[in-house]
Amino acid sequence: MKEKLLKRLDDLGASLSLKEDCLALLALGSCGKELERMDDNSDLDFFVIVKDGHKDRYIRDLSWLSEIFPLAYQFRNTKDGYKVLYEDGIYAEFAVFTMSEMPEIGFTEGRFIFKKEDCTLSPLPNKPIQELKRTELDFAVNELLTNLLVGLMRERRGEHLAAFRLIQVHAVDRLLSVLHLIQTETPGFTDPYALDRRVETRFPQCIEDFKSWMRGYEGNIDSAKAILDFVSLVYPVNSALKHEIERYL
Repeated sequence: MKEKLLKRLDDLGASLSLKEDCLALLALGSCGKELERMDDNSDLDFFVIVKDGHKDRYIRDLSWLSEIFPLAYQFRNTKDGYKVLYEDGIYAEFAVFTMSEMPEIGFTEGRFIFKKEDCTLSPLPNKPIQELKRTELDFAVNELLTNLLVGLMRERRGEHLAAFRLIQVHAVDRLLSVLHLIQTETPGFTDPYALDRRVETRFPQCIEDFKSWMRGYEGNIDSAKAILDFVSLVYPVNSALKHEIERYL
């Protein structure tokens, strides 16, 4: 599959490079700069860069995409791009931008499959993306503590799904944003858009903690207790807030 993915991208680049109004194909993620992590379960992520005035045609008509291999499914998920599935099972997500739009687009460093001479773009973004990782504990920890409190209130009220999301999703997301400040992180590829990606390889010592923080729909109380216990070891939790959370456990 890895070879098939790379060939599909190369075929697309070769086809697009022949079109006068297309300037570049920028591969991103595991098919871009991070090729080392591409495997048989990867997909394709890319930007198609076109001349001003030609973007709408590339969005309205995907024949430029299907002419290299038939599409089985297509879904326009943003104003700029699609999620698509080829008939042979290759999945891709892409966006189309003009060269003048690119300076305002945040993305991680990519790899050009082709770039024409009159395209002055860099594979590095001009505009950095908003990092999910935090550089200090205060905001994330206090946010997750209030998530636990409100979540437990909803659990007591019988709103188990709402409680689940506050405790086992939102609070855990906040904890993941500062986990690198608390635990030793094994070097690896961090996804700036989703800190749960590859978290098991970056923090293998925390796998048992992950299991205790997320115990499922009927495990909200035990999950909240495990998160509170973990945080209490590394942060001076406000005693009044901690007492109130414990009152619901």
